[in-house]
Amino acid sequence: MIEMITRLLDMKLPGGQSAFLWGPRKTGKTTFLRAVFPKSLRYDLLQTDIFLEFVKRPFLLREQLLAESSEKLKAPVIIDEVQKVPQLLDEIHWLIENKGLQFILCGSSARKLKRGKANLLGGRAWRYEMRPLVSAEVANLELLKALNRGMIPSHYLQTGYRKSLQAYVRDYLKEEVFDEGLTRNIPAFSRFFDAVGYSHGELTNYANIARDCGVDAKTVKEYYQILVDTLLGTIIEPYKRRKNRNVITRAGKFYLFDVGVAGAITHRRIPQERGEQFGKAIEHFILMELLAHRVYRELDYHVNFWRTKSGLEVDFILGHGEVAIEVKGTNRVDKTDLRPLKAFIQEYRPARAFVVCNEGTARLHEDIRILPWRDFLKMLWNGEVIS
Repeated sequence: MIEMITRLLDMKLPGGQSAFLWGPRKTGKTTFLRAVFPKSLRYDLLQTDIFLEFVKRPFLLREQLLAESSEKLKAPVIIDEVQKVPQLLDEIHWLIENKGLQFILCGSSARKLKRGKANLLGGRAWRYEMRPLVSAEVANLELLKALNRGMIPSHYLQTGYRKSLQAYVRDYLKEEVFDEGLTRNIPAFSRFFDAVGYSHGELTNYANIARDCGVDAKTVKEYYQILVDTLLGTIIEPYKRRKNRNVITRAGKFYLFDVGVAGAITHRRIPQERGEQFGKAIEHFILMELLAHRVYRELDYHVNFWRTKSGLEVDFILGHGEVAIEVKGTNRVDKTDLRPLKAFIQEYRPARAFVVCNEGTARLHEDIRILPWRDFLKMLWNGEVIS
């Protein structure tokens, strides 16, 4: 069933061009590559025998590929979980330069490669990212289903998603952070991961989290950076186009890469489309769509938030202030809900301003478009929000 979903990632490589494809585990990288490059030779470094073979003798990749026919090497060679054997990158570099071979190097984290000063091919490989599913890929998307299960393909489509989510959080934490040696203080990082739950989507106070984890604030910042580098989360920085003493400009907000994973960490269940937890989850869901849109459409716009010291806040500011978006979990937006957005409009004059909510019908209040979440997402993917 997962393979029937057409992904929005466009990975059309010209002849001879290699690429990295990064993304968290189970987001669908392998399934996607099988569908797009069915004739490719594949090496999966999650298979123990292949992993051990190349760790001991990375030159075997070169020798095996040189023994293949030119017909088999017309398609790119795919190497899955390439970060597990960084030494292979020197062999891959040589094969690209001297034999004109084409590679797609797939993995869940480039952090280990960067820290080990591995050969990242010096610009010879384009970079792509695979995100969890988005609304434009799923027919008749069910909001509560998406918020509770998340948008990792197998979780969204699976009946027993709760156990899968719990296992994913435990195993991913172990495999991606501990097994890769990204941190040595396992107890402290485990406590930090729990702290991520209660601070998720809020202004990040490094000192408070450091006290809870029993480490210093500098170490907490490093832990957050580990999650960002392993594509497990994103830090949204405050918008600060001009100096203003009344605007918060330092503390960022951290969001995990998937709303379902965030729910598993916080033990959250959302039974109906109302309430504080629903509001936080739909805000996170809209952010996931924005981040995926930015990557898949190759637009590279900034995503920030805006907050004053008096508490006025706009959830997302896109680009250099061209678009302002407030997300509300309510099915009835009133004038008080519009105060932060109006304050931002008065200060910065964005080209477009939206309230994304659970109302049934779109409407226009002064310069603010109040849209059902489904209508907003259609506009986003049609290039009508930012392009």
